[in-house]
Amino acid sequence: MNSLAQQTPLFNWSWVFRNLDLIWDRTLEHLTLTGVALAVGLAISIALSVLAFARPRTYEPIASVSGILYTIPSLAVFALVAPFVGIGTFAEKFVTAEVALVSYTLLILVRNIVTGLRGVPAETKEAAVGMGYTPGQVLRLIELPLALPVVVAGIRIATVTVVGLVTVTSLLGLGGLGFFILNGLRKSIIFPTEIIVGVTLSVALAALLDVGLLWLGRRLAPWARVGT
Repeated sequence: MNSLAQQTPLFNWSWVFRNLDLIWDRTLEHLTLTGVALAVGLAISIALSVLAFARPRTYEPIASVSGILYTIPSLAVFALVAPFVGIGTFAEKFVTAEVALVSYTLLILVRNIVTGLRGVPAETKEAAVGMGYTPGQVLRLIELPLALPVVVAGIRIATVTVVGLVTVTSLLGLGGLGFFILNGLRKSIIFPTEIIVGVTLSVALAALLDVGLLWLGRRLAPWARVGT
C-alpha cells in the first residue's frame, strides 16, 4: 500500500507538462461552449426582456417559464432534448448541450435586463421624448445604455453559471475541462491529477471571465462608478 501511494502522488506535474496541448485544446472547447451559450442566451433574453418591458403582462409568464427551465437538472435537460436532436454526431451533441446551457441563462439575464430597464428614471425618458426621440430611439439610446451596469451584472452571473455547467457536457463526449474530471474518475485507479486540473482550471476560467466582464462593464458604463 505504501509503495503504491509513493508511485501515485496526489498531483503529477510531469503529466501536466506532457499534456499542455491537450489542456489548451480542452480549455478552448470550454470557452467555445460557454461563448455560444451566452451569445445565444443574451440574444433571446434581450428580445424577451424588451417584450416584457413593453408589455408588462408578459413578464410573469416569461419569468415563470425561464424559472422552470432553470430548475431542471442539466442531465435531465440532455435527456429531454436528445430524442429530438440526437447525440450521434458532434453537431447533434453540440446542439443538445447548447439547448441545455442556453436554458440556464434565460432567467438570470431576463430578470436583470428588465430590472435595469425599469430602473431608468422616468424624467430621463420624458426628456428624451421631449427632444423628439421615438420610442425605439429611447430604448436603444437611453434605456439600454443606462441599464447596462445591471445587465452586465446579469451576464457575469450567467457566465459563471455556464462555465460550471459546461463541465457536465463531457458526458456527451464534447470535451471541455470536464473531460479531465470524467477521464480521471473513469480510470481503474482514480488519477487525481486530471481531476484537479479540470476543477482548478474551471474555477480559474470562471473567475477570469468574471473579472474581465467586471472591467468591461466599468469601461462601457463609467458613470456607474461615480461615488463608489
